[in-house]
Amino acid sequence: MSKRLVNPQELYDGAPLSMSQAVVDTQSSLVFVSGQVDWNHQHQVSQHSVSGQFEAALDKLRIALTAAGASVDSLLHLRIYVRGEVEDHMEAVAPILATFLGNSRPAITGIGVASLASRATLVEVEAIAKVG
Repeated sequence: MSKRLVNPQELYDGAPLSMSQAVVDTQSSLVFVSGQVDWNHQHQVSQHSVSGQFEAALDKLRIALTAAGASVDSLLHLRIYVRGEVEDHMEAVAPILATFLGNSRPAITGIGVASLASRATLVEVEAIAKVG
């Protein structure tokens, strides 16, 4: 297997955490995007609500996909982690997700969790897409 590491400058540097923002399997053209969160380059959040962080994480997901040569339309699977019960946040996140995805309609999994990358992190979004 050969892979291409994707680390756009717009996103925080994952090297100290031993990660890339995305990895492309060049044989299958699959793109595996690491969990995107509302972090700046200093690993700080800019939003303090689930909906605000969700929008920011989706923006970062779009950046990673574009840098990998993929797009929202090429998403195959989206996994959304939310601190707490997913049901408690569906009313806020569903319209944001619908706007982001448009007609893409990938497989989606929503998971409620007790903790994420930092105490201030409320949402994390990871994805699998295909280049081309």
